[in-house]
Amino acid sequence: MMISAIVPCRNEVKEIRTFLDSALAQQLDGMDWEILVADGRSDDGTREALEEYARAHGRIRIIDNRGKIVSTGLNAAIRASRGSIIVRLDAHTEYAPDYIRRCVEVLGITGADNVGGPARTRSNGLVGRAISAAYHSRFATGGARFHDDTFEGYVDTVTYGCWRKTTLQKLGLFDETFVRNQDDELNLRLVLSGGKIWQSPAIVSWYQPRGKLSALFQQYFQYGFWKVAVIRKHRTAASWRHLVPGGFVAGNMALLLIAVWASVFGAKWLAASAISVWEGFALLYVLLSLAASVNTARRSGWVMFPLLPMVYATYHLSYGLGFLAGLLRRPGDHSGGVFAVLTR
Repeated sequence: MMISAIVPCRNEVKEIRTFLDSALAQQLDGMDWEILVADGRSDDGTREALEEYARAHGRIRIIDNRGKIVSTGLNAAIRASRGSIIVRLDAHTEYAPDYIRRCVEVLGITGADNVGGPARTRSNGLVGRAISAAYHSRFATGGARFHDDTFEGYVDTVTYGCWRKTTLQKLGLFDETFVRNQDDELNLRLVLSGGKIWQSPAIVSWYQPRGKLSALFQQYFQYGFWKVAVIRKHRTAASWRHLVPGGFVAGNMALLLIAVWASVFGAKWLAASAISVWEGFALLYVLLSLAASVNTARRSGWVMFPLLPMVYATYHLSYGLGFLAGLLRRPGDHSGGVFAVLTR
């Protein structure tokens, strides 16, 4: 059995050496394995760093990702892989030395079609720590199980993933029309075809979230935007939680627009009613946000408490606005426009 670890990357010069050191430290007990890095034509020094490591370590192969996005890079690496088992890795994540071995073990023991570990996080700076703490809160993410580092069992999606190569080939690999959410779309396709996804806390990695609210906003705006494409393709959502932020933002916008329209046309009673309902929803949101902030700060540190309400609002508003922007995109238009440019 051979294992292929596949890694999409582009312009990751600040992280690529730390990642490669983590990947090369994998303890696989004599198993035959390779690392395929699909580089999206980096121009910041990443390619030079990859070539340096490839010269020193024969198991590293560099694949040219002409499409420059994650989905095309993953597919290029899968097609070039020699392994019967595919493990996806990410350049912004560090891995426990037994990460790949645990993936392979869990894949065999459970008989699942895709396995992975929960999304553990490591962050730098106060804002980064607040973003990381909120990432694990049900209030921020709707209770997705891959945010719970203690959950073991079947899930609707999982961090990164480990598959038999034949499974990916039967599914048709990743959809290259998706700039974001290509992993969610693949997992939804797998589940709809009768496949199973298993999460195990024994599979350990540490993801590095965004360190600024502006970067977090851009990231989750794109997630919301591309989630619409997933729902349109399959005419269903993997979970109700994907719909809540868009409904929240749309509801607030509708109430404010009604208030403005009613004021312009002299329906003062309607304007007052709309404002009253909006104020009620706003007050409820603030109270829920403060309660969630207290709960999160109790676990992760009170020093970040003042930041948490802003972090929660960024998660919700960015995803919701992105979702609404996705609804405005013409069905079948796969260009993505400005949302086809990945941000970090």
